[in-house]
Amino acid sequence: MARKWWTLTAVGIGIFMLLLDITIVNVALPDIQRQLHASISDLQWVIDAYALSLAALLLTAGSLADLLGRRRVFATGIAIFTAGSLLCGVAGSPLFLSLARAFQGVGGAIMFATSLAMLAHAFRGPDRGVAFGVFGAITGIAVAVGPVLGGAITSGLSWRWIFFVNIPIGVAAIALTLLRVEESRDPDARRPDWLGFVIFSSALGLLVYGLIESSTHPWGSGRVAGSLVASAVLLVLFVVAELRQRQPMFDLSLLRNPTFLGGLGSAFAISASAFSMITFLVLYFQNVLGFSAVDTGVRLLALSGAVFVTAGIAGRLTARVPIRLLIGPGFVMVGTGLLLMRGISSASGWTHLLPGLIVVGAGIGFVSTPLASTAVGVVHPRRAGMASGINSTFRQIGLAAGVATLGSIFATQIRNGVGSSLAGTPLARSAHQIGTAVSSGNVAHLLAHAPGAARAQLAAAATGSFVHSLNDILLIAGVVAFAGAAVALALIRSKDFVDASEEDRPEAVEPGAPTPELELVA
Repeated sequence: MARKWWTLTAVGIGIFMLLLDITIVNVALPDIQRQLHASISDLQWVIDAYALSLAALLLTAGSLADLLGRRRVFATGIAIFTAGSLLCGVAGSPLFLSLARAFQGVGGAIMFATSLAMLAHAFRGPDRGVAFGVFGAITGIAVAVGPVLGGAITSGLSWRWIFFVNIPIGVAAIALTLLRVEESRDPDARRPDWLGFVIFSSALGLLVYGLIESSTHPWGSGRVAGSLVASAVLLVLFVVAELRQRQPMFDLSLLRNPTFLGGLGSAFAISASAFSMITFLVLYFQNVLGFSAVDTGVRLLALSGAVFVTAGIAGRLTARVPIRLLIGPGFVMVGTGLLLMRGISSASGWTHLLPGLIVVGAGIGFVSTPLASTAVGVVHPRRAGMASGINSTFRQIGLAAGVATLGSIFATQIRNGVGSSLAGTPLARSAHQIGTAVSSGNVAHLLAHAPGAARAQLAAAATGSFVHSLNDILLIAGVVAFAGAAVALALIRSKDFVDASEEDRPEAVEPGAPTPELELVA
């Protein structure tokens, strides 16, 4: 087999692991919560630590690969990801798991930032289209099967095995990369913007920390307000640093283009709304409805299946329909689907969510596929790598901020709901502790240790406050989706797209960052 096809195989294996781990963890969250006695904020960090690492390192990793060699850096990324998977599997506490997930994200960022540049180097002409088509199919399959595969592994073995399975696959991918993939570098590679990386990473970390802590501390507290203010200051410093850099990691001049700016807003909004809500829907399926992890994964096929179908349709329409008329209506579908899920009561079954899951999935497909065009179609092909990388970074920022914000509101509303339900009862004195237990997912433990006479009252308060809070954040996520529609329709313009006739020329592809054809899904 030609060396270029070995490159595609190695890249496909590595990226399948990376993307699978984004979706596979969601259905295991309730099991992680029970075994590690994790709170809602702990679960937020399990998701956000991974997303933050990806967001912070994506552009820097691409520069390192150009400078040091893409094969070497890609293999290093797989090694870090595999080691991180081992650490996740043996985690004995929520903090250790979150740190291990962050380490995984470092490897994931390196793999993704390098993979498409490796394919762009290995393939030319018609074969390049075939290679990227196969790559796109791999990403679609990973996203679609993630919930079911994660549920099957969690139910059949343990949540730890969703990480352990990466180890033999990672070892095989490293061997294949080192033995069969050709090394490549960019002779004009720029050195990484370390100053920008440090400031940007710190700002993101403080932002998410402040949002998560707001669920247990007042907004005016030093912990919350101090973190958010420090994050804002660092973001201002980041802008100043990037303006003064000769080779910045984020070319701020791109923001002058309305369509590029609209693409960033859309990337943030789709992750902050639809993808962030999946975490809390999984908790509802398992903690309230009592489904197993695999049962939850099967039910989420309604969403992922709709994504798979409409993404293909959107791909064919992209060349014929203005991009904003795909992304804008797609967001309207997402927002409508999220609102359709509202109205959950303590007596509702999972089928109440089914129409909304299908509509949300269809909307995601119409948004995600053409969204890549807004990142790279408005810049010269030589700048496509940076543009695509920035768009992918905003997707991860949207996921981290969305999970943090919705989780904070969710936990606060649960505690308030439990307090209101138990007011004037003998349990009123313990309402705060009970609310904290419910928001942490410890309902079964709480009921098992409650006096028999109080169990029915506790169960009603716990379930009622949970579904009421879920309705609240579904509304917020829906509003975010509609805001995404407004941004897309207002800013994305056909006249901003440049002539893409040069994109197939080898020298027109900017290595070292995600390339035009695909972007990292949330």
